[in-house]
Amino acid sequence: MYRTNSLQQKLKLFLTILIPILITQLSLYAMNFFDTVMSGKFGTADLAGVAIGSNLWVPIFTGINGILLALSPIVSQLVGAAKEKEVPEIVRQGIYLAIGLAAAVTIVGIFVVQPILNRMDLDAEVARVAKYYLASLATGIIPLFIFNLLRCFMDALGQTRTSMVIILISLPLNILFNYMFIFGRLGMPAMGGIGAGIASSLTYWISSAVAVWVIHRYRPFRLYGIFRKWGRPSMHAWWEQLRIGVPIGFAIFFETSIFAAVTLLMSVYNTETIAAHQAAINFASYLYMIPLSIAMALTIAVGFEVGGKRHHDAKIYAYIGLSCGIAVSFLAGLVLYTLDDAVARLYNDNPEVITLTKQFIFYAIFFQFADAIGAPLQGALRGYKDVNITLVMALISYWLIGLPSGWLLANYTHFGPFGYWMGIIIGLSAGAITLFGRLVYLQRKLSSQPAHE
Repeated sequence: MYRTNSLQQKLKLFLTILIPILITQLSLYAMNFFDTVMSGKFGTADLAGVAIGSNLWVPIFTGINGILLALSPIVSQLVGAAKEKEVPEIVRQGIYLAIGLAAAVTIVGIFVVQPILNRMDLDAEVARVAKYYLASLATGIIPLFIFNLLRCFMDALGQTRTSMVIILISLPLNILFNYMFIFGRLGMPAMGGIGAGIASSLTYWISSAVAVWVIHRYRPFRLYGIFRKWGRPSMHAWWEQLRIGVPIGFAIFFETSIFAAVTLLMSVYNTETIAAHQAAINFASYLYMIPLSIAMALTIAVGFEVGGKRHHDAKIYAYIGLSCGIAVSFLAGLVLYTLDDAVARLYNDNPEVITLTKQFIFYAIFFQFADAIGAPLQGALRGYKDVNITLVMALISYWLIGLPSGWLLANYTHFGPFGYWMGIIIGLSAGAITLFGRLVYLQRKLSSQPAHE
């Protein structure tokens, strides 16, 4: 990161940060995309099982990962304030925290996954795939969290291309492992959807090992000496990250868990409906990686300027990102509208599943517009470390407005399962409106403060 003096320079720097993040996020989600697509090719029950497993896991992962994301604004603000000497210990404590969180998630999962699945009205084979898909993923949770923590450190320094290269190396390995364990190739047994979990776990271990090696060996990361001096875990250091990260994590959890809750509520419908819902939400979520990447780039850029007390520059970056999100929403909507049939056939050959998937995709066109605005707004607010109010807004918008309205539309109108998607649209739209109001308020409040000399 470096200071810029004109709109053109800011746009150039923002795109320099954004593009590698975008490629990284698309590649990361491509792993989930190929898990779903390849499991669907193995069988409808495997697609539905991976759908259930993913929708139980993704909210937990994204919520916990939100805690780790706090490292980005912390490090970027320190770098912007020329306090680089404080960075190494913060990263080391972040690694301790990542390991602790991963262990806690694994232990809790051992006791709660089976009871949750028992309460759902699932086919026996779907429940079996979901259970062991999650068990396989669990073996890679610790390296996954460590990698994401280290990635936050690399990205906060503006070195977003490094994490991009690591993921681009990992993606083809993940596809190869899927091929081996899902379909039983290269001497491995055919395990269907469960094999997708094994493939993901192996990929997490490799990604984490490569990230550790790069940070230890190459500039500018090795200048920080992250792995040279290990002290004891510090609750004070953990609290600094948790104070920012927990609200971020819960805000992300409230957003992602509404999709999981919808999938779980839809378990009363047949396997074809669940599979079609998962296929449509999987592809729409893949497109969501674009506004999510904009949000992550904004956190870095805005945090750097806020750390240097350059609030006017931070405001410009916020609106650059918001403009990019709006432009992307129109492009994504066009893709969903024109390629609905091709997308549906990617996931399954069942004619009923294809027809239902196309209908779900129609609703996805509308909710991705709200997502493309709301995600950049969240990223900008994280750059300001303004996370508590955002948490409250997320809870109200998604769970007190979106999900109840979806339940009512699904159960008391002719929309049926599509009513839940209409609820998602309502919730995401409410969230985007309130987040924009919060950003405007915060910027006006800070505009009265003197600029950094």
